[in-house]
Amino acid sequence: MISFDEAQALLAAAVHPLGTETLALNEAAGRVLAQPVIAALDSPRRDVSAMDGYALRSSDAAVGAQLALVGESFAGGSMPPIIGPGQAVRIFTGAALPQGADIVVIQENCAASSGAVTITRPFGPGTHIRRQGCDFAAGALLLPAGRRLDPLAMVTLAAADRAEAQVYRRPRVALIATGDELAPPGTARANPLTIPESVSFGVAALVAEQGGDLILRRSGGDDLAALTATAGEALAAADVVVITGGASVGDRDYAKPMFAAHGLAALFAKVAIKPGKPVWLGQAHGKWVLGLPGNPTSAMVTARLFLTALMAALQGRDPSFLLEWVLLPLAAPMPPTGERETFARMIWTPAGLLPIGNQDSGVQGALSATQWLARRLKDAPAAQVGDRVAALRF
Repeated sequence: MISFDEAQALLAAAVHPLGTETLALNEAAGRVLAQPVIAALDSPRRDVSAMDGYALRSSDAAVGAQLALVGESFAGGSMPPIIGPGQAVRIFTGAALPQGADIVVIQENCAASSGAVTITRPFGPGTHIRRQGCDFAAGALLLPAGRRLDPLAMVTLAAADRAEAQVYRRPRVALIATGDELAPPGTARANPLTIPESVSFGVAALVAEQGGDLILRRSGGDDLAALTATAGEALAAADVVVITGGASVGDRDYAKPMFAAHGLAALFAKVAIKPGKPVWLGQAHGKWVLGLPGNPTSAMVTARLFLTALMAALQGRDPSFLLEWVLLPLAAPMPPTGERETFARMIWTPAGLLPIGNQDSGVQGALSATQWLARRLKDAPAAQVGDRVAALRF
């Protein structure tokens, strides 16, 4: 059994990105860049106005000055005329600045009539001009490889005048839930010996959230031969197989044995954390296999800690970006920990982090309230109100 940090280090070192593909801009949202994005042009492409108003020479800019209007400048329109002394051009936001002009006086400070404009009010020190390349210059690095194309990054990608992006391939994920006691939701009430199979729905949602493509989903009872066949089907189809349940040491815990026939090689077999000690990661037929505990809280905590890291690494991202811990104060005391690191489920209140009422690994009702995981090291003493603990968004 290894520590949490050791397990994360092994994962980060062993997991490498999948292949790449080139996508059109309208298909690239949410993907991870495999190549940096370099600007193909300056932004702005020329000196432009930042406001609606009048472009003129600063030597003519004075309250009471009357200037001859010699043209207009619209964004995307033709180049405006050159401005000479005593002249001005009506200009609009984003429009090209006329040659000779070095200031834009906003329209609220002016009055126009009969081919002339008069500056009627004080206009302050600003020029209201965006200079060519003040945002970025052609050839500038705008987005590094490994950046996820979130909504803000998509704006930057398009602004670089790029019609496509080279991105990492989405991991194809197979999900297997095990346990004779599991029944499809909506049917468990008919049999008092079963429970609704719930964990895979949370894991599937996490896969989608992290950019994966869930291509196969199976639920199997505790029959080793059948599970071994299911494992082969999943390995043939997917880059990652996530199996829930069967990860302990019971007589019918087949999560690892079902992959043994397919050459399973474990990267780690247990992690000294609570909840989630049975979590494991290995490879079979060159595909990654992640074993999560069957208890709902344990499964979702370990999925947050390890599945997100695995998905990130497969898509060229640094897994540590998904594990950014911040120090936050406690709103209630916490007991000492034992020989394993503890990841307590917390909610945020104005007074700080507050543990959810039931920290048992099997709870489901309180799980949805969880907002943060509080990380407490092994053998840590009791924590008091106001103490700061490392916390991770759940």
